[in-house]
Amino acid sequence: MERDCQQLREDARRIWWAGVQAVQPENLVPEILCVEGNLLTIDDQVIDLGAVGRIAIVGAGKAGASMTLAVEKALGEGVLRDKKVRGWVNVPADCVQAAQSVVLHAARPAGLNEPTAEGVAGTREILRLVGELGPDDLCLCLISGGGSALLPAPIEGFSLESKGVLTREIAARGGSIEQLNAVRRELSEIKGGGLARACRAGQLVTLILSDVPGDDLETIASGPTVLRRPTPDLALQVLEELRLEDCEAGRGAAAILRKRSAAAKSISGKGSSEAQITNLLIGNNATAVDAAGIEAERLGYSHAMISENKPEPTAEEVAGKLMKIALSMRPSGEPDCLISGGEPTVRLAPAAERGRGGRNQQLALAALAEVEDWRGMAMLSGGTDGEDGPTDAAGAFVDEELAQAVREKGLDSADYLRRNDAYHFFEQVEGLIKTGPTHTNVCDLRVVTVGRRGT
Repeated sequence: MERDCQQLREDARRIWWAGVQAVQPENLVPEILCVEGNLLTIDDQVIDLGAVGRIAIVGAGKAGASMTLAVEKALGEGVLRDKKVRGWVNVPADCVQAAQSVVLHAARPAGLNEPTAEGVAGTREILRLVGELGPDDLCLCLISGGGSALLPAPIEGFSLESKGVLTREIAARGGSIEQLNAVRRELSEIKGGGLARACRAGQLVTLILSDVPGDDLETIASGPTVLRRPTPDLALQVLEELRLEDCEAGRGAAAILRKRSAAAKSISGKGSSEAQITNLLIGNNATAVDAAGIEAERLGYSHAMISENKPEPTAEEVAGKLMKIALSMRPSGEPDCLISGGEPTVRLAPAAERGRGGRNQQLALAALAEVEDWRGMAMLSGGTDGEDGPTDAAGAFVDEELAQAVREKGLDSADYLRRNDAYHFFEQVEGLIKTGPTHTNVCDLRVVTVGRRGT
């Protein structure tokens, strides 16, 4: 079908946004939690509210505020009042909203995905709150992507500052989310099931919005309500693989982990909790990809869809793969839309050379470099949370007009790619996508639309 540059670009935006809207907690929570009379239904579990003393709501994540508001609405004012609902949820500063019964605590500044002293204070409050519950009480925990940085509780002997340095070093050396979590959950009092162990409620039900390809519950926010056996040896292996003992924070972590390794050998099972624990996945990247596909069909596209279930390689490699598929669509125009989801990695340039950007901007810039002729094609790559790296952009787009602007300005995409400076590249050609916080988080969503190829 013939579509001009503007239509291809706008359609890509609409398809992407439909995916983001589908994973809004206000749409997901009512499908899994509702109150009818004196019965609270959560998935296939029916709870007699008459037997429940109090209800506490805790949690953390980029979707924490919207999940809280959706849960409060689903419970209704009567339950909020009668069950003396109270709670505490750690969220980024730009996601704070007014809730009825729950404190939405700014645990880190916007754009800084690192643990802070404010996050530590909020996490202590969460642990205090769940520790004061009793066997007749119900604890609802709300977990979403970004929860790891928003739930800092460093173990004794390892400072918050050292943990921040170590986290940055893992990212700078190309560490995967699995490697990062393997280290930080062993250096935390709340991750790796720590919240579940601290909870004294009779029932603990966690609603989880996944930002991890494959939806491993131990990995999402480092699994605060997923009981597990300590694995300090695995964390030590990561430190060795990434050669992290060449920095002070890495050496300090290794010393603590070796002590914990000896102690862990005497622990059997996965640890215990006084609560009956239920962990429920309410949405993920596939949910967003499927919804984007429905919107593509509505707009008249025939689409191909990919939702990765494991960590992706570098942004450059993913871009190359996606562009190869997109270019194969051009001759026949069937299909004419490629929708994919996942989370690539970014190899960081040395700090002295590094610019600004995020994995979606890096991927879009790599895609631009892969294709010489952008006539009849547009692509968009954006984080579903609206926050791509330490920037105010969700991602970036590329199309024929943008490629022309790049040529006219004489911009060197390879140089900006090498320096991880995609933000300043796209800023010059008005290619950044800025949404502000979307109040959800299910990895990244990429859309390529194909029309005619110009001659």
